[in-house]
Amino acid sequence: MIVDLVLTNAKAYLKKEIVDCSIAIEDGNIHKVGREAQMPNSDERINLRNLLILPGLIDVHVHLRDEGKAYKEDFYSGTAAAAAGGFTTVLDMPNNEPVTMSVESLQNRMHTAERKVLVNVGFRSEFPANLNQISAITAQGAVGFKLFMANQVGGLDINDDAALHQALKKVGEADVPVAVHAEDNQTICMNERALKEAKRDDPAAFLKAHPEEAELTAIQRILDASVDTKAHMHFCHVTTQKSLALVGEAKKENRNTTCEVTPNHLLLTRLDYDRQGTRLAMLPPLRTSTDGEALWKGIAEGSVDIVASDHAPHTLEEKSAASIWDVKVGVPGLETTLPLMLTMIKKGRVTIDELVRLLAEKPAETFSLKDRGRLEQGFRADLVAVNHKEKYLVDASKFHSKAKFSPFDSWEVQGKPVKTFVNGHLTMDEGEIVAKPGSGSVIRRDVK
Repeated sequence: MIVDLVLTNAKAYLKKEIVDCSIAIEDGNIHKVGREAQMPNSDERINLRNLLILPGLIDVHVHLRDEGKAYKEDFYSGTAAAAAGGFTTVLDMPNNEPVTMSVESLQNRMHTAERKVLVNVGFRSEFPANLNQISAITAQGAVGFKLFMANQVGGLDINDDAALHQALKKVGEADVPVAVHAEDNQTICMNERALKEAKRDDPAAFLKAHPEEAELTAIQRILDASVDTKAHMHFCHVTTQKSLALVGEAKKENRNTTCEVTPNHLLLTRLDYDRQGTRLAMLPPLRTSTDGEALWKGIAEGSVDIVASDHAPHTLEEKSAASIWDVKVGVPGLETTLPLMLTMIKKGRVTIDELVRLLAEKPAETFSLKDRGRLEQGFRADLVAVNHKEKYLVDASKFHSKAKFSPFDSWEVQGKPVKTFVNGHLTMDEGEIVAKPGSGSVIRRDVK
């Protein structure tokens, strides 16, 4: 047999061990993992020169923009950033222009993406105003729904508990997960109104408008609304010790609940606003060092399921408005997440097993991404080769993303993604994109 590609001289993370091996790839799948002498003949061979090979990473929280927001990011630039960062699959958020919240808007978004993407991309939908459309949106292949609790985005009234319960019942029946941005709209609106009346428009006012209580209130509301439904609630970017404990209690009660944290909330605190100002504006906002330590503890104890970037690109002008209320929230993260986490391995904050679990295995399991997230025979050949010894400074000006800024700009990191393989094809090589637009694929969730 002649296979498409054989990767030789690899140090692969395989079933919780790092082993010397070669990897045979055929038709986009991992055909065989073993010694070089066991490898079949191939059309192409690539010598990985003892680079560390991990399963391709999966980022479950990415804003790829495009369409009406293409000036911030488009499907090509966003997936180029993903490939450069070692991510082979990303799940897009629906707060777009137009908002993805119907069969038509989802179809249009998928069609546009198919011509541009470099990695695998799955799409979420906001809740439609007519909940009866949920099954049709799911049938179109949406990987899940998004519930943005901080302000009204989709067609569902986020302040109507009865409507929330009905929506979660519908998605439970459809067996698709709901990604929840947990910040209580009424709390935030009340705080913002008072601060604006007091003529406050500084970063400290932004933090006051989005307190810990807003996150806790929203999590509790969703947990209450999901009682007696089959809905899988996935809490995005949990930021506080109390929030993580609340999600943990739900898990102990065998509720269908998972959560994620971001590198931003693991590595930065509200004190960093003094250094970086409005560029650090994100939702939920940065918290205290105590909260950050609680998130690290959650990783070690397994109560944190996933690390996700919340890649949210904007222009520098949008991040530099004079008033904090005019600043667009969010920062890019696809090109920094893996180097930061590899650096944390060197610092003893996380293990290689935890990194693979948080960034590959658990994302695939949580969002039913079949045959992805593991480096095993029969799985898709989504792989990232890493030079775990290389030290360098993060340089946001060289990002593939259109967002040329980062809260981690000029940080020294150790560990660099060197090659990214998507569905068996080399997509990124030494920082350069070597695949063509459209070489990635649109993932559609299987309807059971």
